[in-house]
Amino acid sequence: MHHYVYVIKSIKYGKVKTYVGYTIDLEKRLNAHNLGKGAKSTRGRYWKIIYSEKYATKNEAKSREYYIKKNRKFRNLIKERHK
Repeated sequence: MHHYVYVIKSIKYGKVKTYVGYTIDLEKRLNAHNLGKGAKSTRGRYWKIIYSEKYATKNEAKSREYYIKKNRKFRNLIKERHK
């Protein structure tokens, strides 16, 4: 089983918002976000995946998720590449 770290992006009222998460099923997780059943901070918006990485273990994925969440420079670089 693979584990994924992903960055999703949404634009609402001209404001760009990103969210970093972890999952074992990217498509199912994206659908959950778009149906308002994902993380509370993602509700009420339409999201698209702009970046993902695949890992063999949950611990590797969770560690990378934490890194991306805390590293604003890297996160902004991802956001800028997907305008």
